[in-house]
Amino acid sequence: MRITKNTTIGQLLEMDPEMGNILTNIGMHCIGCPSAQNESLEQAAEVHGMDADDLIEDLKGFLGA
Repeated sequence: MRITKNTTIGQLLEMDPEMGNILTNIGMHCIGCPSAQNESLEQAAEVHGMDADDLIEDLKGFLGA
């Protein structure tokens, strides 16, 4: 599965549960909230004052994608 701005937090965690640790380490502590599971990476980045493209590149780097 490709990681895009539309990928939800839930989908990302299904790909690799370790992504939860990555997101937490960069300040996204809400990943356990039920509503966050359906939030897109773009939405999550916006709420946390991050650039969505940078976030996605970092996540892809972790996955080796």
